[in-house]
This record gives sequence, C-alpha cells and structure tokens, in this order.
Amino acid sequence: MENTIRIHNTLSGKKELLIPIEPGHVKIYVCGITSYDYCHIGHARSTLVFDMVVKYLRHRGYNVTFVRNFTDIDDKIIARAAEQHTTPHELAERFIKEFYTDMDGLGADRPTFEPRATENVQEMIQLIAELVEQGKAYPAGGDVYYAVESFSGYGKLSGRNLEDMRAGARIAVNEQKKNPLDFVLWKQTKPGEPSWESPWGPGRPGWHIECSAMSRKYLGETFDIHGGGQDLIFPHHENEIAQSEGANHKPFANMWIHHGFVTIKDEKMSKSLGNFLTIRDVREHYDPEVLRFFVFSTQYRNPLDFSETALKEASSGLERLYHTAADCDALASRPVSKTGKSAINDKVWQRMKTLENRFLEAMDNDFNTAQAQGIFFDTSKSLGKALRSLPETPLASDVQKIGDCMDKMRKLATVMGLLQEDPAIWLKARESERAAGIKISKEEIETKIKERLAARIAKDWAKSDEIRDHLLHLGIVLKDNANSTTWSPK
Repeated sequence: MENTIRIHNTLSGKKELLIPIEPGHVKIYVCGITSYDYCHIGHARSTLVFDMVVKYLRHRGYNVTFVRNFTDIDDKIIARAAEQHTTPHELAERFIKEFYTDMDGLGADRPTFEPRATENVQEMIQLIAELVEQGKAYPAGGDVYYAVESFSGYGKLSGRNLEDMRAGARIAVNEQKKNPLDFVLWKQTKPGEPSWESPWGPGRPGWHIECSAMSRKYLGETFDIHGGGQDLIFPHHENEIAQSEGANHKPFANMWIHHGFVTIKDEKMSKSLGNFLTIRDVREHYDPEVLRFFVFSTQYRNPLDFSETALKEASSGLERLYHTAADCDALASRPVSKTGKSAINDKVWQRMKTLENRFLEAMDNDFNTAQAQGIFFDTSKSLGKALRSLPETPLASDVQKIGDCMDKMRKLATVMGLLQEDPAIWLKARESERAAGIKISKEEIETKIKERLAARIAKDWAKSDEIRDHLLHLGIVLKDNANSTTWSPK
C-alpha cells in the first residue's frame, strides 16, 4: 500500500507521513467523555473528527483498530451523583447511554473497543505498581503520585520547560507531594466514594492513568495515533506520555492528532463557562447531516466558530449538493439515445473525471475536509453544466458519465457522513421545515411583492424597504433580478 497520507503531528509540530507500525494496520486511541452530563457541540466535533479519520483510513484500504474510552469514575461524576441522589455508577451509565443516543443520531460509527475506566482498574493498579517499583512514583498517605522530575522528557508534547513550570508553580496545598508539579495516580478513598483495594489501601485511580493503562491493554505499549482536543495536550496527554514511557521505556504514540476548539463569538465553548449548546439543542432545528457539514467546513485543527448563521450556511450548502444529486437521479428515468455525439463539454468532463484524485489529494493533506467540500461544490457545478447541456433525449453514454460521477461523489462523501439520504426525501423534509416556519401564505407573499414593485416603480424606496423588511421578519427573503423578484424561506 502506497503511503501518501500526511498528518500534522503535535509531538513534532509538523506534517509527517503516516507509516503504521504494522503495515496496513493503523491503531488509534482517542480520549472519550467523562460521563456526567449531556454532550455539547464540542463533544460532537471530537467524535465526528475521529469518525472521519477512521472512515477515511478505511476508505484508503487500512485496517483500523479504534479505541475510545469512557471515564465513568471521576470527581465530577461523584459530585453530580450526590446532587441528584443517585450513585456514580448509575449516573455514568445513564449519560453513556445518552452519549450513544446523540452520536448514533449523528451517524458516527462505534469504535472497535470502548473500555470503561471502572472495568480496567486492575490494569491501572498494575501500571502504578510498575512506576513505584521503578522509582517514578511514590506512595504518600494513601495516595500515589507521579514524580515528574524522574521523567526527562516531561513537556515534550506541549513544548513546556520543566524549569519554567517549576518556577511558575504555586506551593502545593497537599504537603505530601515532593514537587508541586507531581500529579496523582491513585487517590485514597473518602467516605461514601467508590473504592477498590490496592497495595496502597482502598482508593480509586486518578484521571491520567486511565488512558495509559487502557491504551496499553488494547493497542500495546506503542501504537500509531493518539487523539483528542487541544485542551488535553497539557496536562492530560503530557502526563500520559510520562506514565507510559516511564513504565515501558518505549515511545507511547508515534503521532498525536489534536482538533481545535468549538467557539461561540471566539470564546471556547465549555460547560464551565456556561456558553455551550447540547447536541440535542441543535438537533431540534437542524438535520444531523447539516451539523456534520458544518463541522467539516473547517479543517479539524482550526477553531470552529458556532453561530446560527454558520449553521444556516451549512444547511444551504448541503442542500445545493442534494439538489444536484436529485437532478442526477431524475436523469436516469429519461429515454436515451444509443448513438450520436456527446453533448458534454470536454473541459467539463475532464473536471468531472478528476473528482476522486482531487478529493484524495485534499484528504491526504492532513484530512482537509474544508478543501474536500470545495471539490464537491466544484464537481456539483460541473455536473450542473453537464445536465444543462443535454438534449431532450440524451446520449446513453452521457447519462452514464453523469451517473457515475454522482455515484463517486456520494461514495467519497460517506467519509464525512454526507449525501447518505435519498435526495427527494431529504429535500422534501427541508422544504417542510421551512414551510412550518413561514408565517404568511404564498398568496399574501405574492401580493406584497406586487405592492413593493409598484412602490419601486413610483420610486417610493421607503415603502419598498418597509415591505422587504416586513417579509424578512416573517421569514421570507426577497431577491431582485433584472426583470422580476423571487422569494425563498429564510
């Protein structure tokens, strides 16, 4: 298999050629959710980005083992369970189910393995014991801490200097730590908390040790790709490297993929800031494919600014592609001629033929979905030109060319989970949604357009603008052409 996929590796800070440890087999680990609440759009981006990565690698012929964990024991889970008068286990299981409801609804494939932290505590205890034995971790008062200074590579992922971090660190509130930067691997149980027996007494694992233990169990000591959001680079992923490489004395992950934040007015969306929208909030008004289209309209490493305007633009863009698909489908039912000259312009045909190569080139370049979407629009434009050039009884070979190109675009679009529905059904659903939001009848709209035309002829621009703004308030957008005015739902 020819290696042509280049990925920006956070560890090196540059794009590198994907060369799997095992030829033809890519092993990926991605940090999953902490299951204590409903998922927001930031979670949707993370899930969809790595769903796309896995889909594309499989499209390119790779066997992919994809592991994504659930953190189902954590301070936030314990606190939320206490607030809701339930157990941490019941709360975590409830929101894992809600996660599946949301992500299945977005069309995301499930990973190869989805381990829960609570099901792998013994693996964590074993890893902690190895670190203690090697002098890289130390017990203190029922807790166990990782000794950051024992790992010379600490800071290599985030680009932070240990001396600078030490100088900027506050005096540790917990006097058990030897160094303020040391982090907890095992926590002594507090009254009423879930606990497991360990060599250091009853307790529960720290957050960082989970992924080190579970990735080693399912993917081995060294694997190909580790992924997550940019907010996990430090300290979570930095600590994972220290734990795993400190214990195994081998590289942890060869490549690191980090996606950008979802922002609202350029501010990171997060539960702590209270500026988040759940996936369900968005799904009340937008089709799942629209959300996917929006997510992939920006290359994964860049910030993705969420707004109502951006979603409407995504909906409009996706609708254009579905209209092309519907037109191509309709062509298949027309009578054809088996002889004659092709009506499709050579330049248009050449553009249609290059669809797949251009798509692969974009996606091979660090999964550039924004560029890939642009290629879809360019192809849609070419298909439109080809369709308009056909006579009433088109040549059978021309119909075949157009059908094959549209089929190819649909197949490539599956990488992003787009164009998966029947075009006629999908478009009818969007039309029904818009009709439901219109607060004025078609007859009244046409009457208002005639009144506005009369005002424009009389050069009563104030009256003309008043009618336009009134219709806009009712959800109707007017477009003035050379000799007429057309309207469409907002």
